[in-house]
Amino acid sequence: MSAYCDIAPGHPLHGPYHDREYGFPLADDAGLFERLSLEIFQAGLSWLIVLKKRPALVAAFAGFDPARVAAFRAAERGRLLADAAIIRNRRKIEAVIENARRANAIIAREGSLDAWLARHHPMRKADWVGLFRDTFVFMGGEVVGEFLLSVGYLPGAHRSDCPVHARILRRSPPWMRPGPAFYVED
Repeated sequence: MSAYCDIAPGHPLHGPYHDREYGFPLADDAGLFERLSLEIFQAGLSWLIVLKKRPALVAAFAGFDPARVAAFRAAERGRLLADAAIIRNRRKIEAVIENARRANAIIAREGSLDAWLARHHPMRKADWVGLFRDTFVFMGGEVVGEFLLSVGYLPGAHRSDCPVHARILRRSPPWMRPGPAFYVED
């Protein structure tokens, strides 16, 4: 199953993410928006690059507070494109800013990003991908799938024999919660 469970433990960057974040339920708006944004930045790159640049990305994007990022204008875009400490991809930067605007609309309508996710749970991965493509920009199957795995909405972040898996199960991630349908892998 998850090769991440083989390579991450003991690694200075992968280890803490694997052991404390990946697959654990996450409900706060900034945390969910950060994860979604990090998955966008990861597209076409290794996760290790994203983890190395994560502190700089968090600082550059105002802690991934959707309201603050949504207010970014031309000056902030220029600052981001000039910041060598982050991943300087114009399309990704613009997607994160646009997605902050869209996330704010969801938060205003639903109360939180987690409430929006919970309202749609459970769905097949293909349906999640369709929903995210209709709602946000720069959404591919890998971005959506990894985001949902990382925040506990899809199963499979860890192998069943991984010690972290047992800790996640005790937190009752969304993929374990009953709903009108069961998760089906495509």
